[in-house]
Amino acid sequence: MTGAYESEIEPHRPTVDAARLWTGGAATALVAALITVVGILLARGLLDVPVLAPKGKGVWGDASTGWYALGAAVAALAATGLIHVLLLFTPRPMRFFGWVVTLVTAGMVLAPFTTNESTASKVATAVLNLILGIAIGSLVAGSARSAVISAARRPSPGYR
Repeated sequence: MTGAYESEIEPHRPTVDAARLWTGGAATALVAALITVVGILLARGLLDVPVLAPKGKGVWGDASTGWYALGAAVAALAATGLIHVLLLFTPRPMRFFGWVVTLVTAGMVLAPFTTNESTASKVATAVLNLILGIAIGSLVAGSARSAVISAARRPSPGYR
């Protein structure tokens, strides 16, 4: 028996298909790493603008290219973890996620301008960070939307 203020109806909180969400997050990590490598190749090789490492290190740069790509992949996985927590525990999770991604991306776009590097290098790094933020935010959000199972689509407890 339920109390006077308790509802007999379950709340309409959607469930999350974690496997689908994290598979999308892993795919996003791969895309983010590839965007980083292509962006650095474009900036260094085609535009002759150093990104992260001095141009003297060559088009591929040094270990910084690999660390930058790894950092982008880790950022994608962190965004996946964030959206998973938001989906489970917050109202309007996509709105909170959008704000967080926008503010982190803005910070990453502004960060190169705090260095003493050339203006071209600052702009190239800022543009690459902007593209990464947009890609990670949109791909993780899309994965999250497809991983949410609404109460209407959820099978009933007696379903087999």
